[in-house]
Formats: sequence, structure tokens, C-alpha cells
Amino acid sequence: MKEQVEAILETIRPMLMMDGGNIELVDVKDNEVFVHLVGACGMCPSSTMTLKMGVERAIKEQMPEIQRVIQV
Repeated sequence: MKEQVEAILETIRPMLMMDGGNIELVDVKDNEVFVHLVGACGMCPSSTMTLKMGVERAIKEQMPEIQRVIQV
């Protein structure tokens, strides 16, 4: 499951990197994905929106069993 999530994150990373940020997969447990936003994304006021509308949506589209994405 971690490999699937990591593959999805690879498709998102270029967009985050264009804004000076990145995302790291911390863990996948009990149908929840734990990520860490780094760089500009870690301090951006829009990081919650990026996480929910970008990252979580992309993961759930390809892996409907994932219930939520949590920033740690």
C-alpha cells in the first residue's frame, strides 16, 4: 500500500516543487496516510487546502479505501 501512495505522491511532487515545497510519506496505517509537508509547503497558509484538495483528493481517486490524509 505504501508503494501505491508513494507513486501517487510522485505525480504531485512537481507541482509542490514549483512553489518551493515537497511532501514526504511518513506512514500508511489503518487506511490513513500520514505525510509531512516540507519547504515552502510546510509554512504556507494554504497548506491545509493543498493537503485536502490536492493530495487527499489525488490519493482517494486512485485508492478509494483511503479514508483521510493527515499532516504530521
